[in-house]
Amino acid sequence: MQDSQSTGPKPGSRRGFFFSAATVGAAAAAVTVLPKVAPEPAAPAAAALKPAPEKGGGYTLSEHVKHYYKTTSA
Repeated sequence: MQDSQSTGPKPGSRRGFFFSAATVGAAAAAVTVLPKVAPEPAAPAAAALKPAPEKGGGYTLSEHVKHYYKTTSA
């Protein structure tokens, strides 16, 4: 007597194949129909920076450096 439920892998059926193909087709159609979302342009950070000195000495006392000094002093 054989068990009605087999424990081995089942071969793929035509119904499952067509269901998967329809799902993939619907997803592809939805992606092409959706409006394009363009990322917002980033603020130009380079414009806010001062140019580096030609002969070195590029240290400036900026806000984050001041904050660091405050956190290290006891």
